[in-house]
Amino acid sequence: MVKDNFIHVALFDLDGVVFDTEGQYTRFWGTQARIYHPEIPDLEHIIKGQTLQQIFDRYFDDVKDEQPKIVDRLNRFEQDMDFTFLPGFVDFINDLHAHGVKTAVVTSSNQMKMSAVYKVHPRFKEYFDAILTAEDFAHSKPHPDCYLKGAARFGASPEECVVFEDSFNGLKSGRAANMKVIGLTTSNSAEAISSLSDWQMSDFQGLDYQKMCALLA
Repeated sequence: MVKDNFIHVALFDLDGVVFDTEGQYTRFWGTQARIYHPEIPDLEHIIKGQTLQQIFDRYFDDVKDEQPKIVDRLNRFEQDMDFTFLPGFVDFINDLHAHGVKTAVVTSSNQMKMSAVYKVHPRFKEYFDAILTAEDFAHSKPHPDCYLKGAARFGASPEECVVFEDSFNGLKSGRAANMKVIGLTTSNSAEAISSLSDWQMSDFQGLDYQKMCALLA
């Protein structure tokens, strides 16, 4: 029988989970898609949850010479993004800490992107016990490597961890790591991600440690 308070580590994806940024990325990739692949009208939605390298390999391999230009545009775009916390996030993570839960960001974003985050939120690092970025992983989501490394950072077993994700690749990564998974519906509907997550929600409002454990038990 699983105890009510069995979660000791909470691992968070960044975009679409901590920050309400998915709409901004959709607009950016929409502009790039119209330039390079106008024949794929919904490309900006197809690529959700994929790493930059995955996007390039699958959809921009035919314009390799243009990839550095796209990277430069993306870097400049991210430096001016509006990093707004998802509703209820700050209260939730403070409650996790009050219950002794270790927290970490586990993101495919790089250090340059994180520097933009720290510029907007100088105290961002105080919310987390660890921040793992693309530079820390040998394999990208949906491979479980990133979340297993997140658990290892705290000496925790997968059974003691919960993953918060919004994208299909991220949800698959949490599942492959044999962790509990809570899906955010910021990128996909609750129905679409239900088979890849133990619980689905639109934001963190009304969620606290005790309620989370009850939902996952």
